[in-house]
Amino acid sequence: MKIQGQLVDIQNKRIYKGEITVEAGKIVAIEERDHAVETFILPGFVDAHIHIESSMLVPSEFAKLAVTHGTVSTVSDPHEIANVLGVKGVEFMIENGKQTPFKFNFGAPSCVPATEFESAGAVIDADAIKTLMANPDIKYLAEMMNYPGVLFDDEQVLEKIKWAKHYNKPVDGHAPGLKGEAITKYIAAGISTDHECFTYEEALEKLQKGMKVIIREGSAAKNFDALIDLLPEYYENIMFCSDDKHPDDLMINHINALCARAIAKQMDLFKVLQVACVNPVKHYNLDVGLLQKGDAADFIMVKDLIDFKTVATYIDGNCVYSEGKAHIKDVAFENLNNFNTDLKTVEDFRYESTAKNIRVIACLDGELVTHEIITESLIDNGNLVSNTKTDVLKMTVVNRYQNQKPAVAFIKNFGLKEGAIASSVGHDSHNIIAVGVNDAEICKAVNAIIEAQGGICAVNNTNSKTVALPVAGIMSDKDGYTIGKQYAELDQMAKAMGCTLKAPYMTLSFMALLVIPALKLSDKGLFNGTDFKFTPLEV
Repeated sequence: MKIQGQLVDIQNKRIYKGEITVEAGKIVAIEERDHAVETFILPGFVDAHIHIESSMLVPSEFAKLAVTHGTVSTVSDPHEIANVLGVKGVEFMIENGKQTPFKFNFGAPSCVPATEFESAGAVIDADAIKTLMANPDIKYLAEMMNYPGVLFDDEQVLEKIKWAKHYNKPVDGHAPGLKGEAITKYIAAGISTDHECFTYEEALEKLQKGMKVIIREGSAAKNFDALIDLLPEYYENIMFCSDDKHPDDLMINHINALCARAIAKQMDLFKVLQVACVNPVKHYNLDVGLLQKGDAADFIMVKDLIDFKTVATYIDGNCVYSEGKAHIKDVAFENLNNFNTDLKTVEDFRYESTAKNIRVIACLDGELVTHEIITESLIDNGNLVSNTKTDVLKMTVVNRYQNQKPAVAFIKNFGLKEGAIASSVGHDSHNIIAVGVNDAEICKAVNAIIEAQGGICAVNNTNSKTVALPVAGIMSDKDGYTIGKQYAELDQMAKAMGCTLKAPYMTLSFMALLVIPALKLSDKGLFNGTDFKFTPLEV
Protein backbone atom coordinates (compact mmCIF):
# COMPACT_ATOMS: atom_id res chain seq x y z
CA MET A 1 0.00 0.00 0.00
CA LYS A 2 1.30 3.43 -0.98
CA ILE A 3 -0.17 6.65 0.40
CA GLN A 4 0.73 10.16 -0.72
CA GLY A 5 0.31 13.48 1.05
CA GLN A 6 2.05 16.40 2.70
CA LEU A 7 4.19 14.56 5.26
CA VAL A 8 4.58 16.25 8.64
CA ASP A 9 7.98 15.21 10.01
CA ILE A 10 7.85 16.23 13.67
CA GLN A 11 11.35 14.96 14.46
CA ASN A 12 13.05 17.03 11.74
CA LYS A 13 10.55 19.88 11.88
CA ARG A 14 9.66 19.90 8.20
CA ILE A 15 6.68 19.34 5.88
CA TYR A 16 7.22 17.92 2.41
CA LYS A 17 5.43 16.14 -0.44
CA GLY A 18 5.97 12.45 0.09
CA GLU A 19 4.85 8.88 -0.21
CA ILE A 20 4.60 6.19 2.47
CA THR A 21 4.90 2.52 1.60
CA VAL A 22 3.20 0.10 4.03
CA GLU A 23 3.70 -3.66 4.17
CA ALA A 24 2.34 -6.04 6.83
CA GLY A 25 1.29 -3.14 9.06
CA LYS A 26 4.72 -1.45 9.06
CA ILE A 27 6.12 1.56 7.25
CA VAL A 28 8.84 0.12 4.99
CA ALA A 29 9.67 3.29 3.07
CA ILE A 30 9.14 7.06 3.26
CA GLU A 31 10.19 8.96 0.15
CA GLU A 32 9.90 12.47 -1.20
CA ARG A 33 7.58 12.45 -4.23
CA ASP A 34 6.10 15.25 -6.29
CA HIS A 35 2.29 14.96 -6.42
CA ALA A 36 -0.88 17.02 -6.17
CA VAL A 37 -2.30 15.57 -2.92
CA GLU A 38 -3.06 18.39 -0.46
CA THR A 39 -3.98 16.40 2.68
CA PHE A 40 -1.43 16.28 5.48
CA ILE A 41 -0.13 13.03 6.94
CA LEU A 42 1.02 13.00 10.57
CA PRO A 43 1.31 10.56 13.48
CA GLY A 44 -1.97 9.76 15.25
CA PHE A 45 -2.94 11.54 18.45
CA VAL A 46 -2.52 9.90 21.86
CA ASP A 47 -4.64 10.71 24.93
CA ALA A 48 -2.00 10.54 27.67
CA HIS A 49 -4.41 9.93 30.55
CA ILE A 50 -8.02 8.85 30.33
CA HIS A 51 -10.56 6.72 32.15
CA ILE A 52 -12.36 5.06 29.25
CA GLU A 53 -15.26 4.29 31.61
CA SER A 54 -16.10 8.01 31.89
CA SER A 55 -17.15 7.99 28.25
CA MET A 56 -19.83 5.54 29.48
CA LEU A 57 -18.63 3.27 26.67
CA VAL A 58 -16.76 -0.03 26.74
CA PRO A 59 -13.33 0.22 25.03
CA SER A 60 -14.48 -1.28 21.72
CA GLU A 61 -17.21 1.37 21.40
CA PHE A 62 -14.95 4.19 22.63
CA ALA A 63 -12.51 3.31 19.82
CA LYS A 64 -15.18 3.89 17.16
CA LEU A 65 -15.60 7.52 18.25
CA ALA A 66 -11.94 8.26 19.03
CA VAL A 67 -10.63 7.30 15.57
CA THR A 68 -12.98 9.83 13.94
CA HIS A 69 -10.85 12.56 15.57
CA GLY A 70 -7.48 11.06 14.66
CA THR A 71 -6.79 9.40 18.02
CA VAL A 72 -4.99 6.07 17.58
CA SER A 73 -4.07 5.28 21.18
CA THR A 74 -4.85 6.01 24.81
CA VAL A 75 -3.03 5.66 28.11
CA SER A 76 -5.98 4.36 30.12
CA ASP A 77 -6.40 3.99 33.87
CA PRO A 78 -9.18 1.41 34.50
CA HIS A 79 -9.59 2.34 38.15
CA GLU A 80 -13.26 3.20 37.73
CA ILE A 81 -14.25 -0.36 36.88
CA ALA A 82 -11.60 -1.68 39.28
CA ASN A 83 -13.32 0.10 42.19
CA VAL A 84 -16.49 -1.80 41.29
CA LEU A 85 -15.14 -5.20 40.21
CA GLY A 86 -11.45 -5.32 41.15
CA VAL A 87 -8.92 -7.14 38.94
CA LYS A 88 -11.80 -8.83 37.10
CA GLY A 89 -12.85 -5.38 35.86
CA VAL A 90 -9.32 -4.55 34.66
CA GLU A 91 -9.22 -7.84 32.75
CA PHE A 92 -12.60 -7.02 31.14
CA MET A 93 -11.22 -3.71 29.81
CA ILE A 94 -8.04 -5.29 28.45
CA GLU A 95 -9.84 -8.16 26.72
CA ASN A 96 -12.57 -5.97 25.23
CA GLY A 97 -9.97 -3.48 23.97
CA LYS A 98 -7.81 -6.21 22.45
CA GLN A 99 -10.63 -7.13 20.08
CA THR A 100 -10.27 -3.83 18.22
CA PRO A 101 -7.33 -2.46 16.20
CA PHE A 102 -7.21 0.62 18.48
CA LYS A 103 -4.14 0.81 20.74
CA PHE A 104 -5.36 0.87 24.32
CA ASN A 105 -2.63 0.92 26.98
CA PHE A 106 -3.99 0.05 30.40
CA GLY A 107 -2.34 0.70 33.75
CA ALA A 108 -2.65 -1.10 37.08
CA PRO A 109 -5.01 0.96 39.31
CA SER A 110 -2.95 2.03 42.32
CA CYS A 111 -5.78 3.16 44.60
CA VAL A 112 -8.63 0.67 44.94
CA PRO A 113 -10.39 1.79 47.03
CA ALA A 114 -9.23 5.37 46.46
CA THR A 115 -9.30 5.98 50.23
CA GLU A 116 -10.29 4.14 53.39
CA PHE A 117 -12.99 6.75 53.96
CA GLU A 118 -15.50 5.29 51.47
CA SER A 119 -17.02 1.95 50.50
CA ALA A 120 -15.87 0.45 47.22
CA GLY A 121 -16.78 -2.84 45.58
CA ALA A 122 -13.25 -4.27 45.60
CA VAL A 123 -9.68 -4.01 46.91
CA ILE A 124 -6.47 -4.15 44.88
CA ASP A 125 -3.58 -4.53 47.33
CA ALA A 126 0.19 -4.58 46.78
CA ASP A 127 0.16 -8.32 46.03
CA ALA A 128 -2.44 -7.78 43.29
CA ILE A 129 -0.33 -4.90 41.91
CA LYS A 130 2.68 -7.24 41.79
CA THR A 131 0.67 -9.72 39.68
CA LEU A 132 -0.68 -6.98 37.41
CA MET A 133 2.77 -5.42 36.91
CA ALA A 134 4.12 -8.77 35.69
CA ASN A 135 1.45 -8.74 32.94
CA PRO A 136 2.84 -7.33 29.64
CA ASP A 137 -0.63 -5.89 28.91
CA ILE A 138 -0.18 -3.54 31.88
CA LYS A 139 2.00 -0.61 30.82
CA TYR A 140 2.32 1.47 33.99
CA LEU A 141 1.19 2.04 37.58
CA ALA A 142 -1.85 4.28 37.26
CA GLU A 143 -2.30 7.55 39.12
CA MET A 144 -1.15 7.45 42.72
CA MET A 145 -4.05 9.41 44.18
CA ASN A 146 -3.13 8.55 47.73
CA TYR A 147 -0.54 11.31 47.95
CA PRO A 148 -0.80 11.43 51.77
CA GLY A 149 0.22 7.73 51.68
CA VAL A 150 3.34 8.68 49.73
CA LEU A 151 4.15 11.64 51.99
CA PHE A 152 3.68 9.62 55.18
CA ASP A 153 5.47 6.49 53.90
CA ASP A 154 2.45 4.18 53.93
CA GLU A 155 3.79 0.64 53.58
CA GLN A 156 1.20 -0.58 51.03
CA VAL A 157 1.60 2.54 48.87
CA LEU A 158 5.39 2.27 48.77
CA GLU A 159 5.14 -1.46 48.04
CA LYS A 160 2.95 -0.75 44.99
CA ILE A 161 5.45 1.82 43.68
CA LYS A 162 8.27 -0.66 44.32
CA TRP A 163 6.66 -3.26 42.04
CA ALA A 164 6.29 -0.69 39.23
CA LYS A 165 9.98 0.13 39.54
CA HIS A 166 10.85 -3.59 39.65
CA TYR A 167 9.20 -4.10 36.25
CA ASN A 168 10.62 -0.80 34.96
CA LYS A 169 7.19 0.70 34.32
CA PRO A 170 6.33 4.39 34.85
CA VAL A 171 4.29 5.60 37.83
CA ASP A 172 1.57 8.18 37.17
CA GLY A 173 0.83 10.91 39.67
CA HIS A 174 -2.16 12.75 41.06
CA ALA A 175 -1.09 15.64 43.27
CA PRO A 176 -3.54 18.56 43.11
CA GLY A 177 -2.12 21.64 44.82
CA LEU A 178 0.99 19.91 46.19
CA LYS A 179 4.00 22.24 46.33
CA GLY A 180 7.26 22.86 48.14
CA GLU A 181 8.77 19.99 50.11
CA ALA A 182 5.62 17.89 49.71
CA ILE A 183 5.85 17.74 45.89
CA THR A 184 9.61 17.21 46.10
CA LYS A 185 9.10 14.11 48.26
CA TYR A 186 6.24 12.89 46.04
CA ILE A 187 8.45 13.09 42.92
CA ALA A 188 11.39 11.49 44.75
CA ALA A 189 9.21 8.42 45.40
CA GLY A 190 9.43 7.74 41.66
CA ILE A 191 6.25 9.43 40.42
CA SER A 192 6.78 10.93 36.99
CA THR A 193 3.62 12.73 35.82
CA ASP A 194 0.75 14.86 37.04
CA HIS A 195 -2.51 15.75 35.28
CA GLU A 196 -4.08 17.57 38.25
CA CYS A 197 -2.39 21.01 38.01
CA PHE A 198 -4.93 23.78 38.05
CA THR A 199 -2.62 26.83 38.15
CA TYR A 200 0.32 27.90 35.99
CA GLU A 201 2.55 28.29 39.05
CA GLU A 202 1.77 24.78 40.32
CA ALA A 203 2.55 23.19 36.96
CA LEU A 204 5.71 25.27 36.54
CA GLU A 205 7.11 24.10 39.89
CA LYS A 206 6.41 20.47 39.00
CA LEU A 207 8.09 20.86 35.60
CA GLN A 208 11.11 22.56 37.13
CA LYS A 209 11.43 19.68 39.60
CA GLY A 210 11.52 17.10 36.79
CA MET A 211 7.90 16.00 36.58
CA LYS A 212 5.99 15.73 33.30
CA VAL A 213 2.78 17.74 33.25
CA ILE A 214 -0.26 16.47 31.38
CA ILE A 215 -2.58 19.29 30.32
CA ARG A 216 -6.14 18.13 30.88
CA GLU A 217 -9.25 19.23 29.06
CA GLY A 218 -12.16 16.94 29.89
CA SER A 219 -15.91 17.32 30.21
CA ALA A 220 -15.71 18.77 33.73
CA ALA A 221 -12.08 19.60 34.53
CA LYS A 222 -10.64 22.10 32.07
CA ASN A 223 -7.06 23.27 32.68
CA PHE A 224 -5.95 24.06 29.11
CA ASP A 225 -6.26 27.85 29.42
CA ALA A 226 -4.45 27.93 32.76
CA LEU A 227 -1.49 25.83 31.61
CA ILE A 228 -1.04 26.10 27.84
CA ASP A 229 1.41 29.03 28.02
CA LEU A 230 3.95 26.59 29.49
CA LEU A 231 4.06 24.64 26.21
CA PRO A 232 6.52 26.76 24.18
CA GLU A 233 9.32 26.38 26.75
CA TYR A 234 8.48 22.97 28.25
CA TYR A 235 7.04 21.12 25.23
CA GLU A 236 9.40 18.18 25.70
CA ASN A 237 7.84 17.44 29.10
CA ILE A 238 4.16 18.16 28.44
CA MET A 239 1.36 15.89 27.16
CA PHE A 240 -2.36 16.34 26.42
CA CYS A 241 -5.18 14.35 28.02
CA SER A 242 -8.92 14.41 28.57
CA ASP A 243 -8.96 12.37 31.84
CA ASP A 244 -12.77 12.10 31.83
CA LYS A 245 -14.78 12.74 28.67
CA HIS A 246 -18.51 12.13 28.38
CA PRO A 247 -19.93 10.55 25.20
CA ASP A 248 -21.62 13.67 23.82
CA ASP A 249 -18.29 15.53 24.00
CA LEU A 250 -16.37 12.62 22.47
CA MET A 251 -18.74 12.70 19.50
CA ILE A 252 -17.55 16.28 18.80
CA ASN A 253 -13.76 16.23 19.36
CA HIS A 254 -10.81 14.78 21.25
CA ILE A 255 -7.06 15.60 21.39
CA ASN A 256 -7.35 17.21 17.93
CA ALA A 257 -9.26 20.11 19.53
CA LEU A 258 -6.39 20.85 21.92
CA CYS A 259 -3.97 21.01 18.99
CA ALA A 260 -6.29 23.41 17.17
CA ARG A 261 -6.55 25.65 20.24
CA ALA A 262 -2.78 25.71 20.74
CA ILE A 263 -2.23 26.60 17.06
CA ALA A 264 -4.84 29.36 17.39
CA LYS A 265 -2.58 30.83 20.08
CA GLN A 266 0.23 31.03 17.48
CA MET A 267 2.20 28.17 19.01
CA ASP A 268 4.80 26.30 17.00
CA LEU A 269 3.20 23.42 15.07
CA PHE A 270 6.00 20.94 15.68
CA LYS A 271 6.07 21.63 19.42
CA VAL A 272 2.28 21.16 19.63
CA LEU A 273 2.42 17.87 17.71
CA GLN A 274 5.30 16.61 19.85
CA VAL A 275 3.04 17.12 22.88
CA ALA A 276 0.01 15.49 21.21
CA CYS A 277 1.67 12.60 19.38
CA VAL A 278 5.28 11.91 20.41
CA ASN A 279 5.71 12.50 24.14
CA PRO A 280 3.18 9.89 25.41
CA VAL A 281 4.69 7.23 23.12
CA LYS A 282 8.20 7.93 24.44
CA HIS A 283 7.25 8.31 28.11
CA TYR A 284 5.11 5.17 28.36
CA ASN A 285 7.13 3.15 25.82
CA LEU A 286 4.06 2.52 23.69
CA ASP A 287 3.92 0.36 20.60
CA VAL A 288 2.58 3.26 18.53
CA GLY A 289 4.17 4.44 15.29
CA LEU A 290 5.52 7.98 14.87
CA LEU A 291 5.72 8.13 11.08
CA GLN A 292 9.26 6.78 10.87
CA LYS A 293 10.59 3.99 8.65
CA GLY A 294 10.22 0.66 10.52
CA ASP A 295 7.39 1.99 12.73
CA ALA A 296 3.90 0.55 12.95
CA ALA A 297 1.78 2.25 10.29
CA ASP A 298 -0.21 4.38 12.74
CA PHE A 299 -0.93 7.74 11.13
CA ILE A 300 -3.72 10.11 10.20
CA MET A 301 -4.62 12.27 7.24
CA VAL A 302 -6.00 15.71 8.05
CA LYS A 303 -7.51 18.47 5.93
CA ASP A 304 -5.29 21.21 7.35
CA LEU A 305 -2.95 22.01 10.23
CA ILE A 306 -5.32 24.56 11.77
CA ASP A 307 -8.46 22.60 12.75
CA PHE A 308 -6.96 19.10 12.27
CA LYS A 309 -10.20 17.76 10.81
CA THR A 310 -9.47 14.07 10.25
CA VAL A 311 -9.94 12.65 6.75
CA ALA A 312 -8.63 9.14 7.50
CA THR A 313 -7.09 7.21 10.40
CA TYR A 314 -4.76 4.23 9.96
CA ILE A 315 -3.68 1.79 12.69
CA ASP A 316 -1.15 -0.94 11.83
CA GLY A 317 -1.75 -0.10 8.18
CA ASN A 318 -5.51 -0.69 8.40
CA CYS A 319 -7.86 2.15 7.57
CA VAL A 320 -10.05 2.38 10.69
CA TYR A 321 -11.78 5.64 9.71
CA SER A 322 -12.54 7.28 6.37
CA GLU A 323 -15.36 9.08 4.56
CA GLY A 324 -17.06 9.92 7.86
CA LYS A 325 -17.26 6.31 9.05
CA ALA A 326 -15.34 4.23 11.57
CA HIS A 327 -14.40 0.80 10.24
CA ILE A 328 -14.27 -1.05 13.57
CA LYS A 329 -16.45 -4.09 14.11
CA ASP A 330 -18.85 -4.66 16.99
CA VAL A 331 -17.56 -6.76 19.88
CA ALA A 332 -19.76 -9.07 21.94
CA PHE A 333 -19.29 -8.87 25.73
CA GLU A 334 -20.93 -9.80 29.02
CA ASN A 335 -22.53 -7.14 31.24
CA LEU A 336 -20.56 -7.56 34.49
CA ASN A 337 -21.97 -5.68 37.49
CA ASN A 338 -21.86 -5.29 41.27
CA PHE A 339 -25.05 -3.72 42.64
CA ASN A 340 -26.56 -4.79 45.94
CA THR A 341 -28.75 -2.27 47.74
CA ASP A 342 -32.51 -2.06 48.35
CA LEU A 343 -34.86 0.74 47.33
CA LYS A 344 -34.86 3.73 49.70
CA THR A 345 -37.65 5.65 51.44
CA VAL A 346 -38.03 9.43 51.70
CA GLU A 347 -37.37 9.12 55.45
CA ASP A 348 -33.88 7.75 54.68
CA PHE A 349 -32.82 11.22 53.50
CA ARG A 350 -33.99 13.14 56.60
CA TYR A 351 -31.26 14.91 58.57
CA GLU A 352 -32.48 15.82 62.08
CA SER A 353 -30.88 19.10 63.19
CA THR A 354 -31.31 22.35 65.07
CA ALA A 355 -28.03 23.88 63.79
CA LYS A 356 -28.23 27.50 62.62
CA ASN A 357 -25.29 27.11 60.24
CA ILE A 358 -23.98 24.28 58.06
CA ARG A 359 -20.86 23.48 56.04
CA VAL A 360 -21.61 23.53 52.31
CA ILE A 361 -19.69 22.21 49.32
CA ALA A 362 -19.27 25.02 46.77
CA CYS A 363 -18.69 23.32 43.42
CA LEU A 364 -16.88 25.22 40.65
CA ASP A 365 -17.83 24.94 37.00
CA GLY A 366 -15.04 23.26 35.01
CA GLU A 367 -13.06 22.30 38.13
CA LEU A 368 -12.76 19.19 40.29
CA VAL A 369 -11.68 21.21 43.32
CA THR A 370 -14.41 22.65 45.55
CA HIS A 371 -14.54 25.29 48.26
CA GLU A 372 -15.96 25.02 51.76
CA ILE A 373 -18.45 27.70 52.77
CA ILE A 374 -20.53 28.22 55.91
CA THR A 375 -24.14 29.23 55.37
CA GLU A 376 -27.44 29.50 57.21
CA SER A 377 -29.40 26.29 57.39
CA LEU A 378 -33.04 25.83 56.39
CA ILE A 379 -34.95 23.53 58.75
CA ASP A 380 -38.43 22.17 58.12
CA ASN A 381 -40.03 20.15 60.92
CA GLY A 382 -36.62 19.36 62.44
CA ASN A 383 -35.17 18.25 59.08
CA LEU A 384 -32.36 20.05 57.23
CA VAL A 385 -33.73 20.73 53.73
CA SER A 386 -32.74 22.25 50.38
CA ASN A 387 -32.99 26.01 49.96
CA THR A 388 -33.63 26.75 46.26
CA LYS A 389 -33.65 30.53 46.93
CA THR A 390 -30.02 30.51 48.05
CA ASP A 391 -29.13 27.54 45.81
CA VAL A 392 -28.04 25.38 48.75
CA LEU A 393 -29.33 21.94 47.81
CA LYS A 394 -29.35 18.65 49.65
CA MET A 395 -27.13 15.95 48.18
CA THR A 396 -26.62 12.33 49.10
CA VAL A 397 -24.21 9.47 48.52
CA VAL A 398 -25.79 6.04 48.86
CA ASN A 399 -23.72 2.86 49.27
CA ARG A 400 -24.58 0.63 46.31
CA TYR A 401 -22.69 -2.45 47.53
CA GLN A 402 -24.70 -3.02 50.72
CA ASN A 403 -27.64 -1.55 52.64
CA GLN A 404 -26.47 1.44 54.67
CA LYS A 405 -28.06 4.74 55.71
CA PRO A 406 -27.48 7.36 52.99
CA ALA A 407 -24.92 10.07 53.76
CA VAL A 408 -26.26 13.62 53.46
CA ALA A 409 -24.61 16.99 52.81
CA PHE A 410 -25.39 20.27 51.02
CA ILE A 411 -24.01 21.77 47.84
CA LYS A 412 -24.08 25.19 46.16
CA ASN A 413 -23.91 26.20 42.45
CA PHE A 414 -25.99 23.40 40.94
CA GLY A 415 -28.87 25.80 40.48
CA LEU A 416 -31.72 23.26 40.30
CA LYS A 417 -35.15 24.85 40.77
CA GLU A 418 -37.10 21.58 40.53
CA GLY A 419 -36.55 17.83 40.64
CA ALA A 420 -33.32 15.94 41.20
CA ILE A 421 -30.51 14.32 39.27
CA ALA A 422 -28.63 11.15 40.23
CA SER A 423 -25.88 8.88 38.97
CA SER A 424 -24.06 5.67 39.86
CA VAL A 425 -20.97 7.21 38.25
CA GLY A 426 -19.55 8.63 41.48
CA HIS A 427 -15.77 8.80 41.48
CA ASP A 428 -14.03 6.76 42.62
CA SER A 429 -16.08 4.11 44.40
CA HIS A 430 -19.14 4.61 42.17
CA ASN A 431 -21.76 4.70 44.84
CA ILE A 432 -25.02 6.48 43.97
CA ILE A 433 -24.77 10.25 44.14
CA ALA A 434 -27.77 12.61 43.86
CA VAL A 435 -28.72 16.25 44.36
CA GLY A 436 -32.22 17.71 44.42
CA VAL A 437 -34.69 20.29 45.63
CA ASN A 438 -36.37 18.09 48.25
CA ASP A 439 -36.12 14.67 49.90
CA ALA A 440 -38.94 13.14 47.84
CA GLU A 441 -37.32 14.04 44.51
CA ILE A 442 -33.91 12.87 45.73
CA CYS A 443 -35.43 9.55 46.82
CA LYS A 444 -37.18 9.15 43.46
CA ALA A 445 -33.90 9.76 41.58
CA VAL A 446 -31.88 7.36 43.77
CA ASN A 447 -34.49 4.63 43.34
CA ALA A 448 -34.48 5.09 39.55
CA ILE A 449 -30.74 4.28 39.62
CA ILE A 450 -31.23 1.27 41.91
CA GLU A 451 -34.00 -0.11 39.69
CA ALA A 452 -31.78 0.24 36.60
CA GLN A 453 -28.85 -1.36 38.50
CA GLY A 454 -26.77 1.64 37.48
CA GLY A 455 -27.17 4.68 35.27
CA ILE A 456 -27.80 8.42 35.25
CA CYS A 457 -31.20 10.04 35.62
CA ALA A 458 -33.22 13.21 35.98
CA VAL A 459 -36.62 13.39 37.65
CA ASN A 460 -39.23 16.05 38.34
CA ASN A 461 -42.98 16.20 39.01
CA THR A 462 -43.93 15.34 35.44
CA ASN A 463 -41.04 13.40 33.99
CA SER A 464 -38.42 10.78 34.78
CA LYS A 465 -35.59 9.89 32.40
CA THR A 466 -32.89 7.25 32.98
CA VAL A 467 -29.95 6.21 30.85
CA ALA A 468 -29.09 2.68 31.99
CA LEU A 469 -25.41 1.76 32.49
CA PRO A 470 -25.51 -2.02 32.97
CA VAL A 471 -21.75 -2.63 32.64
CA ALA A 472 -20.44 -2.23 36.22
CA GLY A 473 -23.10 0.46 36.71
CA ILE A 474 -20.82 2.93 34.88
CA MET A 475 -20.84 1.94 31.18
CA SER A 476 -23.47 1.35 28.53
CA ASP A 477 -23.78 -1.75 26.38
CA LYS A 478 -24.87 0.48 23.48
CA ASP A 479 -22.86 2.25 20.78
CA GLY A 480 -21.38 5.72 21.25
CA TYR A 481 -23.85 7.64 19.09
CA THR A 482 -26.85 6.12 20.89
CA ILE A 483 -25.49 6.78 24.37
CA GLY A 484 -24.18 10.20 23.32
CA LYS A 485 -27.63 11.27 22.13
CA GLN A 486 -29.36 9.89 25.27
CA TYR A 487 -26.80 11.58 27.50
CA ALA A 488 -27.25 14.91 25.70
CA GLU A 489 -31.04 14.70 26.22
CA LEU A 490 -30.55 14.07 29.94
CA ASP A 491 -28.04 16.93 30.13
CA GLN A 492 -30.66 19.22 28.57
CA MET A 493 -33.33 18.06 31.03
CA ALA A 494 -31.04 18.86 33.99
CA LYS A 495 -30.43 22.33 32.55
CA ALA A 496 -34.15 22.86 31.89
CA MET A 497 -34.71 22.14 35.61
CA GLY A 498 -32.38 25.07 36.38
CA CYS A 499 -28.89 23.55 36.53
CA THR A 500 -26.37 26.20 35.52
CA LEU A 501 -23.30 23.94 35.15
CA LYS A 502 -21.83 23.17 31.71
CA ALA A 503 -21.58 19.45 32.49
CA PRO A 504 -23.99 18.69 35.39
CA TYR A 505 -23.45 14.91 35.47
CA MET A 506 -19.68 15.07 35.13
CA THR A 507 -19.48 17.65 37.92
CA LEU A 508 -21.87 15.59 40.08
CA SER A 509 -19.72 12.48 39.62
CA PHE A 510 -16.70 14.25 41.16
CA MET A 511 -18.48 15.48 44.27
CA ALA A 512 -17.64 12.17 45.94
CA LEU A 513 -13.96 12.25 44.89
CA LEU A 514 -12.31 12.60 48.28
CA VAL A 515 -8.74 12.92 47.00
CA ILE A 516 -9.47 16.34 45.47
CA PRO A 517 -9.86 19.20 48.00
CA ALA A 518 -11.58 20.86 49.66
CA LEU A 519 -14.98 19.45 50.69
CA LYS A 520 -16.58 16.27 49.29
CA LEU A 521 -19.15 13.66 50.38
CA SER A 522 -18.52 9.93 50.71
CA ASP A 523 -21.09 7.27 51.58
CA LYS A 524 -19.69 7.54 55.12
CA GLY A 525 -20.03 11.30 55.54
CA LEU A 526 -18.76 14.80 54.76
CA PHE A 527 -15.02 14.81 54.10
CA ASN A 528 -12.34 17.49 54.16
CA GLY A 529 -9.91 16.61 51.36
CA THR A 530 -7.36 19.19 52.55
CA ASP A 531 -7.00 17.72 56.06
CA PHE A 532 -7.92 14.23 54.81
CA LYS A 533 -10.50 13.56 57.52
CA PHE A 534 -14.25 13.66 58.11
CA THR A 535 -15.79 16.96 59.14
CA PRO A 536 -19.20 17.73 60.70
CA LEU A 537 -22.03 19.07 58.52
CA GLU A 538 -23.37 21.18 61.39
CA VAL A 539 -21.38 24.20 62.55
